[in-house]
Amino acid sequence: MHATRRTFLAGLAQAALLGAGGCSSTSAATFQLDAHTVVRAQRLDQEVAAAFALFNVDGVLPGFDAATQGARRDVALYRLRTMVRIPETGESFEATGLLALPAGATGSLPVVSWQHGTILSFDQVPSNLTRLADLGYTLSDAADSLETLFNIHRFAASGYAVIAADYVGKGPLRNGRSEGYVVKGVTTATCLAMLEAGQAALRSLGVAPGALCLHGWSQGSLNTQWLHQALRGSGVAIAATAVASPFCDLEQAWSYWTGRTSYPLPAGASSYPDVPGWVALCMVLVLGSYERYYGIPGLLEDAIRPEFHQMARQYWNDYVYDAERMQSFPGPPGLLVPGFFAPGTAQANRLFMEHARRNSAAGWRYDSPIRFCIGLADEATHPDMTTPVIAANPGFAHGVLVAGANHRTTFLAGLYGGPGVLQGQPNALAWFDAVVA
Repeated sequence: MHATRRTFLAGLAQAALLGAGGCSSTSAATFQLDAHTVVRAQRLDQEVAAAFALFNVDGVLPGFDAATQGARRDVALYRLRTMVRIPETGESFEATGLLALPAGATGSLPVVSWQHGTILSFDQVPSNLTRLADLGYTLSDAADSLETLFNIHRFAASGYAVIAADYVGKGPLRNGRSEGYVVKGVTTATCLAMLEAGQAALRSLGVAPGALCLHGWSQGSLNTQWLHQALRGSGVAIAATAVASPFCDLEQAWSYWTGRTSYPLPAGASSYPDVPGWVALCMVLVLGSYERYYGIPGLLEDAIRPEFHQMARQYWNDYVYDAERMQSFPGPPGLLVPGFFAPGTAQANRLFMEHARRNSAAGWRYDSPIRFCIGLADEATHPDMTTPVIAANPGFAHGVLVAGANHRTTFLAGLYGGPGVLQGQPNALAWFDAVVA
């Protein structure tokens, strides 16, 4: 399929509608669609079959079965571009994302807004799945967003439109801009702008956006909760929200990752995995992002032990993981200066914690369905980090515990697992199908 480029300026005379509920946006959505390709269902199945084992750790799920779980439709992929204003700084930038929908679709389609997880690089983003325009290209874990592949395979190939932001500081239009890792304002603004642009683009393609569902994993689970809350705060209807391997509160997560807070073993478990070393790199990204977007100069140096300053600053600048250079880099418990959480810590550290506290998603009271898929062997989060949010929202928030599932497998189970793996509950596709019908 030859790449095509189309530019659409949606609704200059009137605000674009956002979501099935018809909520008006504050301004018309501007967008561009480019890098268009169509991926055949058989090729999607082949890519998923190759990636499945990378996420299905310890065989928690049966292997991928194209006969029962295969793509139902060919999928059209577009790189989507729109403008975003950063609330924290007032800057504007052009963001990229992905629009995926069944090839040749007409009429109305339900929409899934997909929020991806942590990427320890600049370019493993959803929109780069348009690389599949090259019939000889094979997706890889090291260079591509396999988690987005799974979402396209499950949702877009089953009759949904999927809209996914690449996030600030990521993707082909990064232009040296710093990431805004779990920075609430810019993250939420980017996801909202991309959702609005994607819905306007669908209309330009002759497709009416239908019921809205949200889906996120890991970092994207927090981003999805923020997006859910912003949409509902504006009165936008959401049919269902599903998050996997979730955390809801950055302050709580830091306390757990650094060993300051511990939790009891899940019922029936004899052990629980340690927090992995890669979480320390995520913490560096958090500190660099908060330093940049909240204007806290020197936060990296005030928060991190002096012997690791140079490595942390270099990693924040280049995202290059050099095994030899990083071999002495500590795990999460050894990263921060002593007394980081104490009242007498540096002012920069106190400002960081104040922002993290304000950015918590845990205090929201849900009035539409949200499901938390939780792994009982998740090395990056613990079930007890999320269960209080579920308990505080009876009737709307539900937890699905996945026995033996680590961080990646929990995500995969939420998409492909059967009731036997998901405590008798349907996977996200079957659940969304039921609520949008």
